[in-house]
Amino acid sequence: MKSCTLYIILFLFTLSGCYYSTIKERKKPVSAENADSSAVSIIPPADFKKYYDASDEFYQDVLQRSNFSGEFLVAKKGEIIYEKYAGFQHNSLKDSLNRHSALHLASVSKTFTGMAVLKLWEEGKLNINEEASVYLQGFNYPGVTIKTLLNHRSGLPNYLHVMEQMGWNRNTIMYNSDVLNFLISKKKLLQVGKPDRYFHYCNTNYALLALIIESVSGVPYPQYIQDNFFVPLGMNNSYVFTMSDSVRALPSYNRKNQQEAFTYLDAVYGDKNIYSTARDLLKWEYALSYGNMFKKETLDSAYAGYSYEKKGIKNYGLGWRMLEYPNEEKIIFHNGWWHGNNTVFARIIKDSATIIILGNRFNKSIYQARKLFPAFGDYHTEEDTED
Repeated sequence: MKSCTLYIILFLFTLSGCYYSTIKERKKPVSAENADSSAVSIIPPADFKKYYDASDEFYQDVLQRSNFSGEFLVAKKGEIIYEKYAGFQHNSLKDSLNRHSALHLASVSKTFTGMAVLKLWEEGKLNINEEASVYLQGFNYPGVTIKTLLNHRSGLPNYLHVMEQMGWNRNTIMYNSDVLNFLISKKKLLQVGKPDRYFHYCNTNYALLALIIESVSGVPYPQYIQDNFFVPLGMNNSYVFTMSDSVRALPSYNRKNQQEAFTYLDAVYGDKNIYSTARDLLKWEYALSYGNMFKKETLDSAYAGYSYEKKGIKNYGLGWRMLEYPNEEKIIFHNGWWHGNNTVFARIIKDSATIIILGNRFNKSIYQARKLFPAFGDYHTEEDTED
């Protein structure tokens, strides 16, 4: 026992960018904010070294070589194995990114929207099998249910493209209510697919789901997410962007390291617009995997695949992308891409591993996070997992 303890202490001094946390209650979300590098790891030393080495190799060979700017965290069972921060919050100020730097999650935001809807479902405040028109006044698309919005089988067109194509003024900021009113008023002019016929990833679905959350809960979407997820889980650096956050919201940068401009699309939430940190997302993951925020039946519905029109292991649940392997194992994840932000939030359920990458300078190499999956088990795939 003494030799094992000595090994752990010596090993700690050789590592950089990693923190430890001791989990005392599996029903209580991990406090990544208070992770202490002096605590004893709950992961066997040999396994820890294997995971650390794989993470370090990925960081150096994939992220660092591609001029990564952002946050990178790898954890297992809530314990941080590897953690790195690179680049700046503001290039002009040269203020380094750190564990409190909230970055735009892009489509990883959909995981919160989806679970918020499922929370209301659990509480009996809505029925995901009912048509969206029950909750959205004037919405005239028969067959489009809350579930088909959640699993991207609604057949609706993507507002990100179609609204500008049909005359939206780029000088006018767009809000969720505008998306709904556009769909209602322009229905005869839109190409709409038959509901539940096929999978079509569409941001419109989640912009509408945010409105449904507001309709059912009686509070604005940002407040609902804050009160029901961020505050209870201690996600103190996370928030849903609204126009009042324009000053504090960190910018993103393009390939040439030039700051991305605010656009007329940047006020719509539900499909995007959550800002968070790697450590806050670890709290989100821990609550989902080990907490009591959701019933098992709810999580099973969220992590079930609903689209099998195409061969392969990629599928989509209710707010989550997934890889369904022939051995019946799954990786539950979501990627994101908005302006210069590229994001990955991957959860290897069986092996209790989490990979979080948040970038604030455009970098498609972030999506190569799948190269780390085999370090935790038999998860080999060449299938693209880009957003």
